[in-house]
Amino acid sequence: MVWAGIIQKLDFIQTTGIDAIWLSPIFKSPQVDNGYDISDYRDIDEMYGSLDDLKQLVEEAHKRGIKVILDYVPNHTSDQHKWFQASLNKESGYEDFYVWKDAVIVNGTRSAPNNWVSEFKGTAWEWSEQRQQYYLHKFSIAQPDLNYRNPDVVKEMKDVLRYWLDFGVDGFRMDVAYALFEDSRFQDEPLSGDPTAEPGDYTYLSHIYTENQNETLDMIYQFREFLDEYNANQSYPRVLMTEVYSDINTTMLYFGTADRSRLGAHFTFNFWTFITGLQKGFSGVDLLNSIWNWIDHMPEGYTSNWVLGNHDQNRVSTRFGPENIDALNMLVSILPGVQVTYNGEEIGQENGEVTCAEGYDPQAIKNCSTFNETSRDFERTPIQWDSTVNAGFNNGTKPWLPVSQKYLQTNLQNQNVTGPGVNSHYKVYKDLLSLRKAFKNESNHYFELSNAGDILGFQRFTEQFLQNYVFLYNVGDEPQTPENINVYNFTTNVLVRSTNSIYNVGDAFNTSQPLQAKEAVLFSVY
Repeated sequence: MVWAGIIQKLDFIQTTGIDAIWLSPIFKSPQVDNGYDISDYRDIDEMYGSLDDLKQLVEEAHKRGIKVILDYVPNHTSDQHKWFQASLNKESGYEDFYVWKDAVIVNGTRSAPNNWVSEFKGTAWEWSEQRQQYYLHKFSIAQPDLNYRNPDVVKEMKDVLRYWLDFGVDGFRMDVAYALFEDSRFQDEPLSGDPTAEPGDYTYLSHIYTENQNETLDMIYQFREFLDEYNANQSYPRVLMTEVYSDINTTMLYFGTADRSRLGAHFTFNFWTFITGLQKGFSGVDLLNSIWNWIDHMPEGYTSNWVLGNHDQNRVSTRFGPENIDALNMLVSILPGVQVTYNGEEIGQENGEVTCAEGYDPQAIKNCSTFNETSRDFERTPIQWDSTVNAGFNNGTKPWLPVSQKYLQTNLQNQNVTGPGVNSHYKVYKDLLSLRKAFKNESNHYFELSNAGDILGFQRFTEQFLQNYVFLYNVGDEPQTPENINVYNFTTNVLVRSTNSIYNVGDAFNTSQPLQAKEAVLFSVY
């Protein structure tokens, strides 16, 4: 049972210092798209256990001060959902629950209503012989899009939120929030001009009529208003997070309006800094510019966040090299705002090995010749707990994806060791979370961010300047001396250091000592 497995790990999560966990979709589903095709929003898929089991997980997490956040998928359901089946049959009240359109007939030949394409490639329209109309699916054919222009749909989806809030969960991560509405005129979308795209590719078109519509933003603001009304009678607030892959100016709109007259997500995921903003082999200048780009665009009064990876991206240690994982974890821990960790980043886990025959990603397994380039299965292999069978993920039952062959070298058990001078990716991560809790107990923090060559420097200091925190990271491939970092005659004390560092915790930082390639050090100055 999945819930029992997670409950067994709650003590580890608490000891690490993690204060909230986000579960990928756990609702009833045919599993065409790893649970993102939901057939019942108010029930749990039997492969995970029961509602009572989930209730126990929430209660046990709360005993340890850990919040539980669910993945909310509002744009589409499974084609096996009772709503879709009712809509297919034009049952009263459900006729327009989904986006249906008549065919275009030219010279007696039936074709789709327009040129819109699915993110999973090919037309976004599927013909229904039963209904004699097309339905819209921005993703898999088995994931029909709900019609948010129907007020009954909006009411149902808000009722789903209330159901889970009453159940005891602490918030939601809203999947593909940018896709809730489409242009009501159903116009053809223009070509993107991408020379690498072919007809049928999602990147072949510019999605000006299917993404980020004004009505979508209004709907996000409505969801936030609903949540705030619910929070008014609660002892602590529940949160809303949105997933938006859009240009940075549009992304910021999901936080709310600039004048804060309407609020959106408590935060929308920052994919700009470390996911779309950086490439392998980045320089110190690249990293500095990528961080400032997000900070400069953040609307005043809203909370920032920092995301290294997720279930749709190659793992951080694979994208940037395992030699950079400590420094990047250190950086996202001390930057102001929310830190989001994808499981495995705390131990430097890399992509796993999956063949097309073993894969589950619906957009990738359609074409095995491009599977290695398109599949998201590699970053979804089980987390590596220890060196036992299946890396401790289970007792030997075949998992949904194979455990990486690297589990004997990279696993939590090997890294969860203590002692003088002992260091590991996990120890770096755990020490950082402990330091973040210290930040919360101090007064306002200010920061400075700069670079000299390939050394990135970050300073975080209190309003009274009683204690500064200085982070230095040599992004380059050669040792460099941080000559421009002047700590004057104050005392320095190393708090956290990367696994390749010559320093130990408690050492004084020496500004004349070169930082090794990819070495990162966080120290206090007082």
